[in-house]
Amino acid sequence: MKTIKGLRWLVITLVAIATIINYIDRSALAVMWPGIAADLGMDKRDYANIITVFLIGYAVGQSLFGKLFDALGTRIGFLLSIVVWSGAIALHFVARSALSFSLFRIMLGIGEAGNWPGATKAIAEWFPVRERALGQGIFGAGASLGSVIAPPLVAFLYAYVGWKTTFILIGGLGFIWIVPWLIVYKSGPGTHPWISEEERQYILHGQQQAAQVVQNEYVPTLGQLLRHRQSWSVIAARFFIDPVWWLFVSWLPLYLNEKFHFDVKQIGMFAWVPYVGAAAGALSGGWLCGSLLERGWSVDRARKLVIAIGLALMLPALLLSAAAQTPLLAVLAIGVILFGFQAAITNIQTLPSDFFSGKTVGTLAGLSGTSAVLGVIVCMQLVPELTTGGNYTPFFILGALLLPLVFVSIWLGGAVVRVQPKN
Repeated sequence: MKTIKGLRWLVITLVAIATIINYIDRSALAVMWPGIAADLGMDKRDYANIITVFLIGYAVGQSLFGKLFDALGTRIGFLLSIVVWSGAIALHFVARSALSFSLFRIMLGIGEAGNWPGATKAIAEWFPVRERALGQGIFGAGASLGSVIAPPLVAFLYAYVGWKTTFILIGGLGFIWIVPWLIVYKSGPGTHPWISEEERQYILHGQQQAAQVVQNEYVPTLGQLLRHRQSWSVIAARFFIDPVWWLFVSWLPLYLNEKFHFDVKQIGMFAWVPYVGAAAGALSGGWLCGSLLERGWSVDRARKLVIAIGLALMLPALLLSAAAQTPLLAVLAIGVILFGFQAAITNIQTLPSDFFSGKTVGTLAGLSGTSAVLGVIVCMQLVPELTTGGNYTPFFILGALLLPLVFVSIWLGGAVVRVQPKN
């Protein structure tokens, strides 16, 4: 029987490609919004409401798919997630109003949400503890790379086929991805027929598990899970940090349009630049944490240091962005913000698998994802009021005010070690 050397890297590559597609699909509306709004007579408040509806679906989908991945497994969970979101983005073709866009966006949000608990669960299954942050960084880089690819790709398609056909074309990407996923992801590393015995043992021993099933494994119920401060640490940290990312994913094209009067073509030329910084941050955050662990640092010290470095980079860059007077300075400063964000979030998203076993990781990842979306919804509704007259300074100050709350949340969670049952 054939084996594939480094099979875990092929698995995480497929997860990263799914994440690239995820971000191309979700970014397309923002990139094309100036043209869509002009065609259909919609405004910034309509856009904020459409994004909010998407986020409601995303919040529901995080918890829904967290449980589905734990119940059905990573292979089928990802299949369901990408079928739902790819079909939903293609259906944007027939949208004609804020209401119809909202209907398809809520479907898109439910489906796309599954990517995150699914990726977290795949990493928990396929990577030893010391490589999890790097695995998280690779999949996080997929989000950034999707945001790099989306503006020029979508602007190009928009220029040649219009916004309606563009939605159909990008919807097809997910259905193409399904084929290699079903071929490669036959099972977890414990029973996969293509994995070498050396890699299997490397993964399982690195997870500090025996090859046989552990009988006394702690698998808390939902109520028990929520009685641990470590769970609330992850939930709170995601509530405060994710809005910073989404402020740029959802509003960067409109910021460039309103402040610098960019059209769709110019947005395609500039809006990808900050996400190069984001991709570098995702890989750097994962690499640095893994390097510290290799040097003998504890998981607790390594995770917290990298998170703190990421947050420290973001704060001055947010304040600099608020004062930027040229588009080049603005996108470069935003690139630093997103670099710091990805370095931090790469390690925050590994915390569910640091605290709990594989049978609970998807549930906590889903709950924290739902919390993140609730924080984003609050901020999304504030943006139209904060940016009256095209003044985005309060927009950047809002992001800066959230960062200390992220650090406090992580600190209050205590040491990053495996959680034990409460007496």
